[in-house]
Amino acid sequence: MMLWLAIAFGGALGAVSRFALSHGIYQWWGREFAWGTLMVNLMGSFLIGLLTILLINKFAVSTEWRALLIVGFLGSFTTFSTFSFETMQYLQTGEVSKAVLNISASVLGCLLAVWLGLWAGKQFLVE
Repeated sequence: MMLWLAIAFGGALGAVSRFALSHGIYQWWGREFAWGTLMVNLMGSFLIGLLTILLINKFAVSTEWRALLIVGFLGSFTTFSTFSFETMQYLQTGEVSKAVLNISASVLGCLLAVWLGLWAGKQFLVE
């Protein structure tokens, strides 16, 4: 039961954090492109790589804490559905170049961010 509560609590924090961060980015950079969604997904991808290494190999935290942070928080912080919706909106309005940019930046950028997070986490293990 504690595992489920940890995921639920982390999910609530992640969803609110995603909204706050993406809202702030849209206010700062505007809505001409899906900057808010892209930034939270890049950050979340980096953090899942980093935290996976650190929480398992460096700090050996409990299953509940890993579930709270990785499954709950990062699972709701990142958003594939919003990325998909925004990309579809670009396609439906004929903004194909924005759709292609969003797909490329999101997929390649998030894969690179996970790799960088894993790499960064491994650097902490060397100490």
